[in-house]
Amino acid sequence: MRYGIVAKVLGSILVIESGLLAFPLFISVYYREASVNAFLITILLTGVSGFLLTQIKTSSKSIKAKEGIMIVTFGWILISVFGAMPLYMTGSVSTFVDALFETISGFTTTGASVILDVESLSKGILFWRSFTHWIGGMGILVFTLALLPTLGIGSMQIFKAETPGPFAGKMAPRMKDTARVLYITYLSLTLVEILFLLVGGVSLFDAALFTFGTVGTGGFAPYNDSLARFGSHIHIIVSIFMVFAGVNFSLHYLFYKGRFRVILHDSEFKLYIKFIVVAVLLIAVDLYVVEYDSFLYALRDSLFQTTSIMTTTGFSTVDFQLWPTFSKMILLGLMFVGGSAGSTAGGMKVIRVLIIFKLIKRELSKTFHSRALIPIKLGGKAISNESVAGVYSFLGLHILVFLVGTILVSLDRVDMITAISSSAATLNNIGPGFHLVGPTSTYGHFSDFSKLVFCVLMLLGRLELFTIIALFVPKSWTKES
Repeated sequence: MRYGIVAKVLGSILVIESGLLAFPLFISVYYREASVNAFLITILLTGVSGFLLTQIKTSSKSIKAKEGIMIVTFGWILISVFGAMPLYMTGSVSTFVDALFETISGFTTTGASVILDVESLSKGILFWRSFTHWIGGMGILVFTLALLPTLGIGSMQIFKAETPGPFAGKMAPRMKDTARVLYITYLSLTLVEILFLLVGGVSLFDAALFTFGTVGTGGFAPYNDSLARFGSHIHIIVSIFMVFAGVNFSLHYLFYKGRFRVILHDSEFKLYIKFIVVAVLLIAVDLYVVEYDSFLYALRDSLFQTTSIMTTTGFSTVDFQLWPTFSKMILLGLMFVGGSAGSTAGGMKVIRVLIIFKLIKRELSKTFHSRALIPIKLGGKAISNESVAGVYSFLGLHILVFLVGTILVSLDRVDMITAISSSAATLNNIGPGFHLVGPTSTYGHFSDFSKLVFCVLMLLGRLELFTIIALFVPKSWTKES
């Protein structure tokens, strides 16, 4: 492990973060808020720390896999620690643990909050909370892909460690070009949603913040009731863009290129849409039978909350904690599925669920044809045994981490539903769960110990478990590795 090159890249990331902090500083200056000083101090500390790290001498011209993993992991931790400073210095939260929880939740696009009254926060802090979603949506490290070549450092290893899903692929021959394609797509989606919300009557400030939460599939909102105060047309607009955000971004690129047939034949995309449609209809019928007088209203609320949970965004228009048990169980299942690989969404990812379905189908077939060799195929191509084993490993580790998280949180003497749903909601980067962490509640009542457990779960979920856990293998820390 060459720590010099790791430190140098981490320094670049901090320098970038200091630049990004200028946006909420501008908002605070515009509204003449007291939070200006907090942002100025944070920018100075972050920028200087990053600059000092970039001055470390290294002759390395490439990044090894384990170094890429370390950069990704410590990159997320560092930007969260420095990003928490404005919240703590302005008194937006009472402790630094709360500030760290809030910022990790933002950068990991989880959307879980410890703040009971977000409407009391300054505009600058509100902007920064939501902006962390936008930054974290595709990963702040992807920003560095366009800048690292100027340092003479390759970035393939970082991209592999950061890109969500089991099949991280490139959309362009060079990493720099791939980063450019990703962010043009990302920025385009952002601008289009802001435009739609403006046309729908939402203010520019609110439209920007809701878009940051939608495109980044985060869920922080500038209002205590999230999106409940807005009309059905705004709910539908946000629902549509949440669906877009949960799609593999390579498909957005194919859409831009006009390759619609490829998109429609994509196995993961088809299952993703099927999950949403079936869940929306089942929940709508359940709500209509049990609670709602109008099927259209039931369908509207079902559409919004299903897409919000499926894409791990976490916005809410109603208190789904009060919904029938059947509907809540469907939402709980969708928490674990999540969005598509290569999207900004969390969860296990639809492609892994698809492979699991195919594995189950193969095992059932073998009960009748025990000697048959049945390959697992995606898009007409057989996937390798290594990929299949990776899905098995991820599923097992995901369940194990979820159970450990649930047990640790239960030490806070909360009820079982709260322990299970809070662990699921943070590990899968969703935010709201059920009971004490429902859409109208916060995580503020938990102890500092539980909040730190949630921080670890959010980071593990965002970096898909193996990235962080690999660092605990002793061999990773040796200089030769």
